[in-house]
Amino acid sequence: MTTPVYEPARFSSPEYLAVIDETSSCKQFNIPASCLQSIKQQGESGFPHEICGLLVGCTSATGWEISEVHQVTNLNHERAADRFELDPAGYQAVDKQLRGTGLEIIGVYHSHPDCPAKPSPTDLESAWDGFAYPIVSICDGKAADFKCWSLNDQGDAFHSIRVQEH
Repeated sequence: MTTPVYEPARFSSPEYLAVIDETSSCKQFNIPASCLQSIKQQGESGFPHEICGLLVGCTSATGWEISEVHQVTNLNHERAADRFELDPAGYQAVDKQLRGTGLEIIGVYHSHPDCPAKPSPTDLESAWDGFAYPIVSICDGKAADFKCWSLNDQGDAFHSIRVQEH
């Protein structure tokens, strides 16, 4: 049985539709099943609040190769149900841990409680060029969908990235 994905009306608004570039990228998001499962479990455990974390791995011309995921504290307590603020100390700790390993932080993941796995205008405001941005939709406390996004060439919207679980 699949969990239904809720889509509040705001996701159909012009502001939300404007953050999605309908052209898809030729790049691919490669993620081990264990990392994907970890992100989904974190989202379910954090429900009804957004969780967030860092993707560790390497990038190439063909996309992102994920090696590890690290949950980081969401510092947004006022609007934790629909916003996240990645703890800079968590980012710095993971970055320091990676020194000399050949791996790097290559993206940020987060959950959307009772919302689709689509980026929001707030997500666009904080996005970095070259990073992968997977979103896990958590509906009624269960992982319902998982999609990955990255900035388009103009940096003014997200386009979808094909997810390859291995």
